[in-house]
Amino acid sequence: MADLLTPIELVFPGRVHFGPGTAATIGAFARERQFGKTFVVADAFNATRVGVLDLPGAVAIFAEVTREPDIPMLEAALGAARASGAEFVVGFGGGSAMDLAKIVAALLEDARGVTEIAGPEKVHPRKVALAMVATTAGTGSEAGMRALVTDPATQAKLAVQSRHIVADIAAVDADLMLSVPAHVTAETGVDALAHCAEGYTSKRAHPLADTFALAGIRLIGRHLPRAIADGGDREARAALALAAFWGGICLGPVNTHAGHAVAYPLGTRHHVSHGAANAVIFPHVLAFNAPAVPERTADILTALGLEPSQDPATVRERAYGWCRGIGIEMRMSARGIPEGDLDAMAKDAAGIRRLLDNNPRDIGEADILKIYRDAW
Repeated sequence: MADLLTPIELVFPGRVHFGPGTAATIGAFARERQFGKTFVVADAFNATRVGVLDLPGAVAIFAEVTREPDIPMLEAALGAARASGAEFVVGFGGGSAMDLAKIVAALLEDARGVTEIAGPEKVHPRKVALAMVATTAGTGSEAGMRALVTDPATQAKLAVQSRHIVADIAAVDADLMLSVPAHVTAETGVDALAHCAEGYTSKRAHPLADTFALAGIRLIGRHLPRAIADGGDREARAALALAAFWGGICLGPVNTHAGHAVAYPLGTRHHVSHGAANAVIFPHVLAFNAPAVPERTADILTALGLEPSQDPATVRERAYGWCRGIGIEMRMSARGIPEGDLDAMAKDAAGIRRLLDNNPRDIGEADILKIYRDAW
Protein backbone atom coordinates (compact mmCIF):
# COMPACT_ATOMS: atom_id res chain seq x y z
CA MET A 1 0.00 0.00 0.00
CA ALA A 2 1.18 3.48 -0.84
CA ASP A 3 2.19 6.21 1.55
CA LEU A 4 2.08 10.00 1.35
CA LEU A 5 5.33 10.07 -0.61
CA THR A 6 3.86 7.95 -3.43
CA PRO A 7 2.62 10.03 -6.39
CA ILE A 8 -1.00 9.56 -7.41
CA GLU A 9 -3.37 11.19 -9.88
CA LEU A 10 -7.11 11.51 -9.38
CA VAL A 11 -9.12 12.14 -12.54
CA PHE A 12 -12.48 13.86 -12.16
CA PRO A 13 -15.16 14.76 -14.71
CA GLY A 14 -14.65 18.22 -16.18
CA ARG A 15 -17.67 19.50 -14.27
CA VAL A 16 -19.68 17.88 -11.50
CA HIS A 17 -23.16 19.08 -10.59
CA PHE A 18 -24.55 17.51 -7.42
CA GLY A 19 -28.00 17.97 -5.94
CA PRO A 20 -31.71 18.13 -6.73
CA GLY A 21 -32.55 19.41 -10.19
CA THR A 22 -29.01 19.18 -11.53
CA ALA A 23 -30.02 16.79 -14.32
CA ALA A 24 -31.09 19.89 -16.27
CA THR A 25 -27.50 21.17 -16.27
CA ILE A 26 -26.87 18.70 -19.12
CA GLY A 27 -29.17 20.70 -21.36
CA ALA A 28 -27.57 23.95 -20.24
CA PHE A 29 -24.16 22.52 -21.14
CA ALA A 30 -25.44 21.53 -24.60
CA ARG A 31 -26.75 25.05 -25.20
CA GLU A 32 -23.52 26.58 -24.00
CA ARG A 33 -21.58 24.45 -26.49
CA GLN A 34 -24.26 24.96 -29.19
CA PHE A 35 -24.83 21.26 -29.74
CA GLY A 36 -27.74 20.54 -32.04
CA LYS A 37 -27.64 16.73 -32.03
CA THR A 38 -27.54 14.67 -28.85
CA PHE A 39 -27.48 10.88 -28.52
CA VAL A 40 -28.77 9.46 -25.23
CA VAL A 41 -27.93 5.93 -24.08
CA ALA A 42 -30.54 4.69 -21.58
CA ASP A 43 -32.60 1.75 -20.42
CA ALA A 44 -36.29 1.58 -21.32
CA PHE A 45 -37.47 3.29 -18.11
CA ASN A 46 -35.05 6.20 -18.20
CA ALA A 47 -35.76 6.72 -21.89
CA THR A 48 -39.25 7.83 -20.85
CA ARG A 49 -37.88 10.68 -18.72
CA VAL A 50 -35.13 12.12 -20.88
CA GLY A 51 -37.06 15.39 -20.65
CA VAL A 52 -35.50 16.08 -17.23
CA LEU A 53 -32.19 16.65 -19.03
CA ASP A 54 -33.70 19.66 -20.85
CA LEU A 55 -31.76 18.93 -24.02
CA PRO A 56 -32.01 21.31 -26.99
CA GLY A 57 -32.17 20.40 -30.67
CA ALA A 58 -32.49 16.90 -32.06
CA VAL A 59 -32.35 14.13 -29.46
CA ALA A 60 -31.92 10.49 -30.51
CA ILE A 61 -32.39 7.85 -27.83
CA PHE A 62 -31.01 4.32 -27.66
CA ALA A 63 -33.38 2.73 -25.14
CA GLU A 64 -32.30 -0.91 -25.33
CA VAL A 65 -29.78 -1.04 -22.51
CA THR A 66 -30.13 -3.99 -20.16
CA ARG A 67 -27.90 -5.18 -17.33
CA GLU A 68 -24.58 -6.75 -18.24
CA PRO A 69 -24.33 -5.08 -21.69
CA ASP A 70 -22.46 -7.08 -24.30
CA ILE A 71 -20.67 -6.40 -27.57
CA PRO A 72 -23.77 -6.86 -29.79
CA MET A 73 -25.62 -4.28 -27.66
CA LEU A 74 -22.66 -1.92 -27.97
CA GLU A 75 -22.56 -2.37 -31.75
CA ALA A 76 -26.29 -1.60 -31.99
CA ALA A 77 -25.86 1.55 -29.90
CA LEU A 78 -22.81 2.63 -31.87
CA GLY A 79 -24.63 2.18 -35.18
CA ALA A 80 -27.55 4.26 -33.94
CA ALA A 81 -25.22 6.97 -32.64
CA ARG A 82 -23.40 7.24 -35.96
CA ALA A 83 -26.71 7.41 -37.83
CA SER A 84 -27.86 10.26 -35.57
CA GLY A 85 -24.85 12.45 -36.37
CA ALA A 86 -24.32 12.95 -32.64
CA GLU A 87 -22.20 15.83 -31.38
CA PHE A 88 -22.94 15.02 -27.75
CA VAL A 89 -23.33 11.61 -26.08
CA VAL A 90 -25.18 11.23 -22.77
CA GLY A 91 -25.18 8.15 -20.55
CA PHE A 92 -28.46 8.29 -18.61
CA GLY A 93 -29.09 5.46 -16.14
CA GLY A 94 -27.15 3.01 -14.06
CA GLY A 95 -23.67 1.70 -14.73
CA SER A 96 -24.70 -0.27 -17.81
CA ALA A 97 -26.02 2.79 -19.66
CA MET A 98 -23.13 5.00 -18.58
CA ASP A 99 -20.45 2.44 -19.50
CA LEU A 100 -22.04 1.84 -22.88
CA ALA A 101 -22.20 5.60 -23.53
CA LYS A 102 -18.51 5.98 -22.73
CA ILE A 103 -17.51 3.34 -25.26
CA VAL A 104 -19.91 4.72 -27.87
CA ALA A 105 -18.30 8.15 -27.49
CA ALA A 106 -14.83 6.62 -27.70
CA LEU A 107 -15.57 4.69 -30.91
CA LEU A 108 -17.97 7.08 -32.64
CA GLU A 109 -15.29 8.33 -35.03
CA ASP A 110 -12.83 5.47 -34.58
CA ALA A 111 -12.80 2.52 -36.98
CA ARG A 112 -11.43 0.16 -34.33
CA GLY A 113 -13.58 -2.24 -32.33
CA VAL A 114 -13.94 -2.49 -28.56
CA THR A 115 -11.51 -5.40 -28.34
CA GLU A 116 -8.82 -3.10 -29.76
CA ILE A 117 -9.33 -0.40 -27.15
CA ALA A 118 -9.78 -2.72 -24.15
CA GLY A 119 -7.05 -2.28 -21.55
CA PRO A 120 -5.30 0.81 -20.27
CA GLU A 121 -5.07 4.03 -22.31
CA LYS A 122 -5.78 2.77 -25.82
CA VAL A 123 -8.59 5.24 -26.54
CA HIS A 124 -7.90 8.14 -28.91
CA PRO A 125 -8.96 11.66 -27.86
CA ARG A 126 -12.69 12.09 -28.36
CA LYS A 127 -14.23 14.43 -30.94
CA VAL A 128 -17.65 14.39 -29.30
CA ALA A 129 -18.62 15.64 -25.86
CA LEU A 130 -19.69 13.18 -23.16
CA ALA A 131 -22.04 13.52 -20.18
CA MET A 132 -22.98 11.11 -17.40
CA VAL A 133 -26.23 11.23 -15.44
CA ALA A 134 -26.53 8.60 -12.72
CA THR A 135 -29.97 7.23 -11.80
CA THR A 136 -28.77 4.60 -9.32
CA ALA A 137 -26.29 4.86 -6.45
CA GLY A 138 -23.96 1.99 -7.22
CA THR A 139 -21.29 1.83 -9.89
CA GLY A 140 -20.00 5.39 -9.64
CA SER A 141 -19.45 5.19 -13.40
CA GLU A 142 -20.37 8.87 -13.66
CA ALA A 143 -17.05 9.67 -11.97
CA GLY A 144 -14.75 7.05 -13.42
CA MET A 145 -12.36 6.38 -16.26
CA ARG A 146 -13.39 2.76 -16.92
CA ALA A 147 -16.18 1.11 -18.88
CA LEU A 148 -17.03 -2.59 -19.03
CA VAL A 149 -18.76 -4.66 -21.68
CA THR A 150 -19.15 -8.45 -21.88
CA ASP A 151 -17.71 -10.46 -24.75
CA PRO A 152 -20.30 -13.24 -25.29
CA ALA A 153 -17.72 -15.42 -27.07
CA THR A 154 -15.56 -15.68 -23.96
CA GLN A 155 -18.15 -14.82 -21.27
CA ALA A 156 -15.61 -12.35 -19.91
CA LYS A 157 -15.77 -8.63 -19.30
CA LEU A 158 -13.66 -6.31 -21.41
CA ALA A 159 -12.44 -3.26 -19.48
CA VAL A 160 -11.73 -0.03 -21.31
CA GLN A 161 -9.66 2.34 -19.19
CA SER A 162 -8.75 5.83 -20.38
CA ARG A 163 -8.80 9.47 -19.37
CA HIS A 164 -10.52 10.02 -22.73
CA ILE A 165 -13.72 8.38 -21.49
CA VAL A 166 -13.99 10.55 -18.39
CA ALA A 167 -17.10 12.70 -18.75
CA ASP A 168 -16.92 16.37 -19.66
CA ILE A 169 -19.85 16.90 -17.31
CA ALA A 170 -21.55 14.68 -14.71
CA ALA A 171 -24.85 15.32 -12.98
CA VAL A 172 -25.65 13.51 -9.74
CA ASP A 173 -29.29 14.26 -9.01
CA ALA A 174 -30.45 11.89 -6.31
CA ASP A 175 -34.10 12.83 -6.88
CA LEU A 176 -33.85 10.66 -10.00
CA MET A 177 -33.23 7.72 -7.66
CA LEU A 178 -36.40 8.06 -5.57
CA SER A 179 -38.21 5.46 -7.69
CA VAL A 180 -35.51 2.79 -7.42
CA PRO A 181 -37.06 -0.34 -5.79
CA ALA A 182 -35.84 -1.41 -2.37
CA HIS A 183 -34.04 -4.55 -3.54
CA VAL A 184 -32.21 -2.64 -6.28
CA THR A 185 -31.33 0.10 -3.79
CA ALA A 186 -29.82 -2.55 -1.52
CA GLU A 187 -27.83 -4.32 -4.22
CA THR A 188 -26.48 -1.17 -5.89
CA GLY A 189 -25.64 0.20 -2.45
CA VAL A 190 -23.47 -2.81 -1.69
CA ASP A 191 -21.81 -2.41 -5.09
CA ALA A 192 -20.79 1.11 -4.00
CA LEU A 193 -19.70 -0.34 -0.66
CA ALA A 194 -17.55 -2.93 -2.44
CA HIS A 195 -15.87 -0.22 -4.51
CA CYS A 196 -14.97 1.73 -1.40
CA ALA A 197 -13.96 -1.31 0.68
CA GLU A 198 -11.87 -2.86 -2.08
CA GLY A 199 -10.23 0.48 -2.79
CA TYR A 200 -9.39 0.81 0.90
CA THR A 201 -7.85 -2.68 1.09
CA SER A 202 -6.22 -2.80 -2.35
CA LYS A 203 -2.46 -3.16 -2.74
CA ARG A 204 -2.71 0.16 -4.56
CA ALA A 205 -4.56 1.90 -1.72
CA HIS A 206 -3.36 5.47 -1.16
CA PRO A 207 -4.06 8.00 1.62
CA LEU A 208 -5.65 10.38 -0.89
CA ALA A 209 -8.15 7.75 -2.04
CA ASP A 210 -8.57 6.34 1.51
CA THR A 211 -10.33 9.57 2.46
CA PHE A 212 -13.03 9.03 -0.14
CA ALA A 213 -13.29 5.29 0.53
CA LEU A 214 -13.90 5.49 4.27
CA ALA A 215 -16.28 8.43 3.93
CA GLY A 216 -18.27 6.45 1.38
CA ILE A 217 -18.49 3.40 3.65
CA ARG A 218 -19.71 5.54 6.54
CA LEU A 219 -22.43 7.11 4.39
CA ILE A 220 -23.58 3.68 3.21
CA GLY A 221 -23.60 2.28 6.75
CA ARG A 222 -25.80 5.12 7.97
CA HIS A 223 -28.04 5.74 4.99
CA LEU A 224 -28.53 2.55 2.98
CA PRO A 225 -30.92 1.00 5.55
CA ARG A 226 -32.86 4.29 5.60
CA ALA A 227 -33.24 4.44 1.82
CA ILE A 228 -34.39 0.81 1.73
CA ALA A 229 -36.96 1.43 4.44
CA ASP A 230 -38.22 4.64 2.82
CA GLY A 231 -37.43 5.13 -0.84
CA GLY A 232 -38.63 8.70 -0.61
CA ASP A 233 -36.01 9.68 1.96
CA ARG A 234 -34.25 12.36 -0.10
CA GLU A 235 -31.41 12.88 2.36
CA ALA A 236 -30.61 9.17 2.41
CA ARG A 237 -30.75 9.01 -1.39
CA ALA A 238 -28.37 11.97 -1.68
CA ALA A 239 -25.95 10.39 0.81
CA LEU A 240 -25.88 7.16 -1.20
CA ALA A 241 -25.39 9.07 -4.44
CA LEU A 242 -22.39 10.80 -2.90
CA ALA A 243 -20.98 7.50 -1.61
CA ALA A 244 -21.31 5.95 -5.07
CA PHE A 245 -19.57 8.95 -6.63
CA TRP A 246 -16.69 8.68 -4.17
CA GLY A 247 -16.45 4.96 -4.90
CA GLY A 248 -16.15 5.82 -8.59
CA ILE A 249 -13.30 8.22 -7.81
CA CYS A 250 -11.49 5.42 -5.93
CA LEU A 251 -11.76 3.18 -8.99
CA GLY A 252 -9.53 5.50 -11.02
CA PRO A 253 -6.04 5.23 -9.51
CA VAL A 254 -6.69 2.35 -7.08
CA ASN A 255 -9.36 0.08 -8.59
CA THR A 256 -11.07 -2.98 -7.15
CA HIS A 257 -9.55 -6.38 -6.43
CA ALA A 258 -10.62 -9.98 -5.84
CA GLY A 259 -14.13 -9.03 -4.71
CA HIS A 260 -15.07 -7.86 -8.19
CA ALA A 261 -13.08 -10.55 -9.99
CA VAL A 262 -14.87 -13.28 -8.04
CA ALA A 263 -18.25 -11.58 -8.60
CA TYR A 264 -17.92 -11.17 -12.37
CA PRO A 265 -18.73 -14.77 -13.42
CA LEU A 266 -22.06 -14.56 -11.58
CA GLY A 267 -23.05 -11.88 -14.07
CA THR A 268 -21.31 -13.00 -17.25
CA ARG A 269 -22.33 -16.67 -16.95
CA HIS A 270 -25.63 -16.44 -15.07
CA HIS A 271 -26.87 -12.88 -15.57
CA VAL A 272 -26.96 -11.99 -11.88
CA SER A 273 -26.99 -8.21 -11.67
CA HIS A 274 -23.64 -6.61 -10.94
CA GLY A 275 -24.78 -5.21 -7.60
CA ALA A 276 -26.26 -8.51 -6.45
CA ALA A 277 -23.14 -10.42 -7.47
CA ASN A 278 -20.92 -8.07 -5.51
CA ALA A 279 -23.20 -8.28 -2.49
CA VAL A 280 -23.12 -12.10 -2.45
CA ILE A 281 -19.32 -12.14 -2.60
CA PHE A 282 -18.54 -9.12 -0.39
CA PRO A 283 -18.47 -10.79 3.10
CA HIS A 284 -16.40 -13.73 1.87
CA VAL A 285 -13.62 -11.71 0.24
CA LEU A 286 -13.57 -9.23 3.12
CA ALA A 287 -13.00 -12.16 5.49
CA PHE A 288 -10.46 -13.84 3.20
CA ASN A 289 -8.36 -10.67 3.16
CA ALA A 290 -8.63 -9.97 6.88
CA PRO A 291 -5.33 -11.68 7.81
CA ALA A 292 -3.47 -9.48 5.29
CA VAL A 293 -5.13 -6.17 6.23
CA PRO A 294 -6.52 -6.66 9.76
CA GLU A 295 -6.63 -3.00 10.80
CA ARG A 296 -8.28 -1.88 7.58
CA THR A 297 -10.80 -4.71 7.79
CA ALA A 298 -11.72 -3.56 11.31
CA ASP A 299 -12.03 0.02 9.99
CA ILE A 300 -14.56 -1.13 7.38
CA LEU A 301 -16.73 -2.88 9.97
CA THR A 302 -16.56 0.19 12.23
CA ALA A 303 -17.53 2.49 9.34
CA LEU A 304 -20.56 0.28 8.70
CA GLY A 305 -21.57 0.66 12.35
CA LEU A 306 -20.56 -2.88 13.28
CA GLU A 307 -18.37 -4.13 16.11
CA PRO A 308 -14.83 -4.25 14.70
CA SER A 309 -12.97 -7.54 14.37
CA GLN A 310 -9.90 -8.92 12.66
CA ASP A 311 -10.94 -12.57 12.94
CA PRO A 312 -11.95 -13.90 9.50
CA ALA A 313 -14.90 -15.97 10.71
CA THR A 314 -16.26 -13.08 12.76
CA VAL A 315 -15.71 -10.63 9.91
CA ARG A 316 -17.64 -12.87 7.53
CA GLU A 317 -20.47 -13.37 10.01
CA ARG A 318 -20.89 -9.65 10.71
CA ALA A 319 -20.63 -8.50 7.09
CA TYR A 320 -22.94 -11.31 5.93
CA GLY A 321 -25.46 -10.44 8.63
CA TRP A 322 -25.40 -6.77 7.66
CA CYS A 323 -26.14 -7.61 4.03
CA ARG A 324 -28.91 -10.04 5.00
CA GLY A 325 -30.29 -7.42 7.34
CA ILE A 326 -30.95 -5.05 4.45
CA GLY A 327 -32.83 -7.77 2.59
CA ILE A 328 -30.26 -9.18 0.17
CA GLU A 329 -30.45 -12.85 -0.80
CA MET A 330 -26.91 -14.00 -0.09
CA ARG A 331 -27.00 -17.61 -1.34
CA MET A 332 -25.79 -18.28 -4.86
CA SER A 333 -27.98 -21.37 -4.99
CA ALA A 334 -31.08 -19.24 -4.41
CA ARG A 335 -30.08 -17.09 -7.39
CA GLY A 336 -30.17 -20.04 -9.78
CA ILE A 337 -26.45 -20.73 -10.02
CA PRO A 338 -25.89 -24.48 -10.43
CA GLU A 339 -23.36 -26.09 -8.12
CA GLY A 340 -21.91 -27.93 -11.09
CA ASP A 341 -20.72 -24.65 -12.62
CA LEU A 342 -18.65 -23.49 -9.65
CA ASP A 343 -15.42 -25.03 -10.94
CA ALA A 344 -15.73 -23.32 -14.31
CA MET A 345 -16.61 -20.02 -12.62
CA ALA A 346 -13.55 -20.29 -10.39
CA LYS A 347 -11.36 -20.87 -13.43
CA ASP A 348 -12.84 -17.81 -15.13
CA ALA A 349 -12.37 -15.60 -12.08
CA ALA A 350 -8.81 -16.81 -11.52
CA GLY A 351 -7.91 -15.44 -14.94
CA ILE A 352 -8.88 -11.84 -14.14
CA ARG A 353 -5.38 -10.84 -13.15
CA ARG A 354 -5.94 -7.12 -13.74
CA LEU A 355 -8.00 -7.18 -10.53
CA LEU A 356 -6.59 -10.15 -8.63
CA ASP A 357 -3.13 -8.61 -8.73
CA ASN A 358 -4.50 -5.71 -6.64
CA ASN A 359 -5.68 -8.04 -3.88
CA PRO A 360 -3.82 -7.64 -0.57
CA ARG A 361 -3.55 -11.42 -0.17
CA ASP A 362 -2.53 -13.91 -2.85
CA ILE A 363 -5.61 -15.65 -4.17
CA GLY A 364 -5.83 -18.48 -6.67
CA GLU A 365 -8.40 -20.75 -8.27
CA ALA A 366 -8.67 -23.08 -5.25
CA ASP A 367 -9.30 -20.13 -2.92
CA ILE A 368 -11.96 -18.75 -5.24
CA LEU A 369 -13.67 -22.14 -5.49
CA LYS A 370 -13.81 -22.30 -1.69
CA ILE A 371 -15.40 -18.84 -1.59
CA TYR A 372 -18.01 -19.99 -4.12
CA ARG A 373 -18.77 -23.12 -2.11
CA ASP A 374 -19.13 -21.07 1.06
CA ALA A 375 -21.43 -18.62 -0.75
CA TRP A 376 -23.45 -21.29 -2.56
